[in-house]
Amino acid sequence: MVEKSSARRRETDEDRANGARPAVDVLRAARAEFAELTGLRAEAVTRLEGDGSGWALEIEVTELARVPDTMSLMASYEITTDSDGRVTGYRRLRRYERGRADHG
Repeated sequence: MVEKSSARRRETDEDRANGARPAVDVLRAARAEFAELTGLRAEAVTRLEGDGSGWALEIEVTELARVPDTMSLMASYEITTDSDGRVTGYRRLRRYERGRADHG
């Protein structure tokens, strides 16, 4: 099971003073840049973690739409960004049919 981290984070006075971007801004920028790079649109963000020097996101996308929709091929991608939310890398973690539950 993937541990979910909240994309909502309060912007503090310290964040503003340090020029840190709010998590929601990073999330939006990373999703848009990933879509531009790959042509894939994120359906869900299942992880968002910041470590001070950058961010890691895990997103779910439809890689191949099929009929019925439950047979579509889905994929989970990890995206890494710098502290400003610019994509520094991405990789596919797994592929699966939409209708299949995780085992374990």
